[in-house]
Amino acid sequence: MRKEFLSVLSQLEREKGIDKSILIEAVKQALAIAAKKIVKGDPDDIEARVEIDPLKGDIHVYVGDKELVSSEFGRIAAQTARQVIIQKIREAEKDNIYNEYKDKEGSIVGGIVYRLERKAVILDLMGKAEGIIPNSFLSPLDHFRVGERVKAFVYEVKKEKGVQIILSRRHEGLVRKLFNLEVPEIGDGIVEVKGIARDPGERTKIAVVSKDDKVDCVGACVGIRGSRVKSIIEELRGEKIDIIRWGEDVKEFIKMALSPAVISMIELDRETRRAKVLVAADQLSLSIGRKGQNVRLASQLVGWEIDVRSRESIEENIKKLLILKAVGKKVATVLVDAGYNNLNSLARAEATELSSLKGIGAKKAASIIEEVKKAIAVEDKAKAEKKETTKDENS
Repeated sequence: MRKEFLSVLSQLEREKGIDKSILIEAVKQALAIAAKKIVKGDPDDIEARVEIDPLKGDIHVYVGDKELVSSEFGRIAAQTARQVIIQKIREAEKDNIYNEYKDKEGSIVGGIVYRLERKAVILDLMGKAEGIIPNSFLSPLDHFRVGERVKAFVYEVKKEKGVQIILSRRHEGLVRKLFNLEVPEIGDGIVEVKGIARDPGERTKIAVVSKDDKVDCVGACVGIRGSRVKSIIEELRGEKIDIIRWGEDVKEFIKMALSPAVISMIELDRETRRAKVLVAADQLSLSIGRKGQNVRLASQLVGWEIDVRSRESIEENIKKLLILKAVGKKVATVLVDAGYNNLNSLARAEATELSSLKGIGAKKAASIIEEVKKAIAVEDKAKAEKKETTKDENS
């Protein structure tokens, strides 16, 4: 019996990953509760004590000064002991899972798609636990099948109705950790990831730098014939990745971040961390990107507000403002440089904002805003009249 008892404990320790000392404490508690059921009286007033020798397997149960023998344990007492042990084992399993995955927050785990629910994807994490990827944490490119292998970022681990392991496929940490796995130079600390800007399912820009002059940071991340970055793109279901060489020179870094567009000139305002970028007309759409994605990600990566324009667009915007009597060429140039490219953007401005600009005082600012509002009102009236005319002609 003793050998059997120790053998069962050892087996549970191996299979469930629960420390033997925790199991012994569970048995002690279960036997103490069972012992109290044997003795008549209020359980709160009964003192039960259990001693277990972890080496020999000897078990002694005491109620007060009296030791109980196994024959005194009835069916109900045995059932109680069994239920308590099972409950303690489950609690210990949950604690083990929580502790293991709590330590993995901020890392990535691999799993197999176990279930597809309406609001989430459930992963089997190598038989140990289940991970939940809420739909809001999925990339737009994620379309999984049951049985498919997937990597995900451990976003949060919490104890709610058991253990909840919340995973993410949208978090930029997933990209960072995938590069750690695929690029040994990053793991070894030779190449460092300085920043990541991500638009999940569309594009990611990652800035890297080498701490060893002999190692090309971009080449290390790309791999031979693109093997390393291809593996990451495949895991991200085809999301585009731009690998950019980080540099302390902000202008050079901005140029790299806006690639593949060719930059003509960059003007920096270090106080406001704003960069005015000038490009040729044929490079404007490329530098801004589809729906402004390229310049938006570049701004996030560099940590500066980037305003991209072409000479032609600047001249066009200046002309738009010259219809105002209160605005001359110099004032129009100042306004466009400050980001006021049309009448609507000026109409939203406060007089105090405009008066803070070079060459525009409080009186001038107030007159500009007043004239802008009148001009917009005239435009709106003309549009309404045109709409009515068109409606009458069609009827």
